[in-house]
Amino acid sequence: MESKEPIFDNPQGYAKSHIREYVETDGQQGHLWHGITTLLLTTRGRKSGKLRRTALIYGRDGANYLIVASNGGAPDHPQWYLNLLEHPEIEVQVAADKFAARARPATPEEKQRLWPVMSKIFPQYDHYQAKTGRNIPLVILEPG
Repeated sequence: MESKEPIFDNPQGYAKSHIREYVETDGQQGHLWHGITTLLLTTRGRKSGKLRRTALIYGRDGANYLIVASNGGAPDHPQWYLNLLEHPEIEVQVAADKFAARARPATPEEKQRLWPVMSKIFPQYDHYQAKTGRNIPLVILEPG
């Protein structure tokens, strides 16, 4: 991804203000959201080709970062997830640290091991999974 391209932030009110605060303070504000760690994920739109940024709760598995494509338990996957399936090369910001990564859905075995990591951080994920008919993906971000 070329850093000189404009980045379009998630337009939802709470997400938009969270992202703006995160970017303006280089992660000093926004990295912790209600005591939970968050990162900024930038994907390339699968239809538009534009760079899209959103804020997400994350966990860790060694050097890798973990995110959950919950979409609040909605029946459809979030747009950012569909984008990274098409374009897995992504940009991540964790606090002030910015880096390129490759995103991939966890295998069923990995998800079984890693889902408890994420549901411990944000127990609502278990409620989201229970209320939707889709299998909520857990995504692994591999820096590099």
